Amino acid sequence: MIDRAEFFAAKLASETDASDVHAARKAGETVYVVDVRSDEAWAQGRVAGALHIHYSEIAARAPQEIPADADVVVYCWSPGCNAGAKGALEFAKLGYAVREMIGGFEYWVREGYPVEDADGVHRRPVDPLTGVARIRTRP
Repeated sequence: MIDRAEFFAAKLASETDASDVHAARKAGETVYVVDVRSDEAWAQGRVAGALHIHYSEIAARAPQEIPADADVVVYCWSPGCNAGAKGALEFAKLGYAVREMIGGFEYWVREGYPVEDADGVHRRPVDPLTGVARIRTRP
């Protein structure tokens, strides 16, 4: 039988979410957020301040670009994409403390966190199905 406490402890050690990543960065923690998607996906938009290393290039590039003791978080498009897991596996094979950001870029955007593209950094409105939306009251 599975020890549920061990299962969930391992899950939380391997995963994080957009809210926790945003909170850690806002608190001044050094988190290397790595977008493991294609060049085309990166160009469409990304987590503001993220690094771009396609999952197939992690073994070659990460040791030169990211300290071995870094807190690394990887992401791909969405819950329907497994590139984040592929990227996390590559970092783990190199010995990094890595977590996958569940929900990926989709949930980062839907929760209203900073997004970067060729036009700069901006935010999209919070989707009330994934994040807390501020409700304006009329005077």
